[in-house]
Amino acid sequence: MKLDDSSLQKFCFIKRETLGSINIDPLQTGGLLTEAAKQALVEWGDGYSVCDFCGGVLDLIKKPPIHDFVHQALPEFLGCDEARVTNGARESKFAVMHSIGKPGDWIVLDGLAHYSSYVAAERAGLNIKVVPHAGSPEYYLDPEGYGRAIEEVIRESGKPPALALVTYPDGSYGNIPDAKKIASVCHEYDVPLLLNGAYCVGRMPVSAKEIGADFIVGSGHKSMAASGPVGVLGVSKEYAPVVFRKSTHNKVKEVELLGCTARGATVMTLMASFPEVVKRTRNWDQEVENARWFSSKLEGLGFIQRGQKPHSHDLMFFEAPGFYEISEKVKNGRYFLYKELKERNIHGIKSGLTKYFKLSTFGLGKEKLGIVADSFEDILKKYEGV
Repeated sequence: MKLDDSSLQKFCFIKRETLGSINIDPLQTGGLLTEAAKQALVEWGDGYSVCDFCGGVLDLIKKPPIHDFVHQALPEFLGCDEARVTNGARESKFAVMHSIGKPGDWIVLDGLAHYSSYVAAERAGLNIKVVPHAGSPEYYLDPEGYGRAIEEVIRESGKPPALALVTYPDGSYGNIPDAKKIASVCHEYDVPLLLNGAYCVGRMPVSAKEIGADFIVGSGHKSMAASGPVGVLGVSKEYAPVVFRKSTHNKVKEVELLGCTARGATVMTLMASFPEVVKRTRNWDQEVENARWFSSKLEGLGFIQRGQKPHSHDLMFFEAPGFYEISEKVKNGRYFLYKELKERNIHGIKSGLTKYFKLSTFGLGKEKLGIVADSFEDILKKYEGV
């Protein structure tokens, strides 16, 4: 590509076509910016805007109040002893895995774990033992499966795994496992538990201490109304000296965080949205009620919701036999649903999906969810007899 002025213009005018649509994408609903975050994005978007105030340790900056956020508000919110802001949930997971485990050690994780949990473990040099789920339709995760997996690791390696991880909820079906029981099982073997809360921290109430988790991670851009990538990491006092250990070459820098992590627009939008995020977690019962209502509406149209029932999270997975039958008959059928929804200003189901798809009801309220459900019904009626 020749880098002349005309060819470079394409990068200057990038239009976001989904802006203003009803958004049911599970990756996006919890990350939509608040008005305060939008203002912070403009004011703090310049490179090194936050670093200008740093005396060497990012989370000790008093103005803007990053120190108060990281060392006071965030630990209380996460239910942990110490917390940090990171460059994403996967970076938080890797920091824990890399500091707690050594190459060749084992980690136990659930069968619905996000791919980034596998990649983080692989990067840390850890072997992986998977706790299987029960399969369709509920994909139930038995807490006792962690005990069986831990015992398998002990038989195979001669010692317990360095760490266990549970995805809470998982990003495919929105199942919320019994994390408190899982923590209890793991601790019987002196195995610490990492709670991957990428789809819970910022959406629903959660406390690492109440669950018994030793570590908790969250995603700012998935669930805390922040401009990403940005994440949070909470650690118990027992493990904080290990995870947040200082460099021998620069005594103020924390090794696992590479000295500094999220700065500029990412951390500032995270903080700006935080008051509203805290408030919205108190409305979680209504979010669950809305999700169940929406699921009932779709099942009345012939859709099949996979995963836990009654469902307890906004993220859901559906099988849509009616849409799939239509896609088998119409021209360019795989893409008909995406086009029909786009015409109705609804975004979130990926292009090409008709038989199976996941979505989120978070933050939409029954009025907008009713529009989505009615649109699904209208599309089915439109193609009757095709």
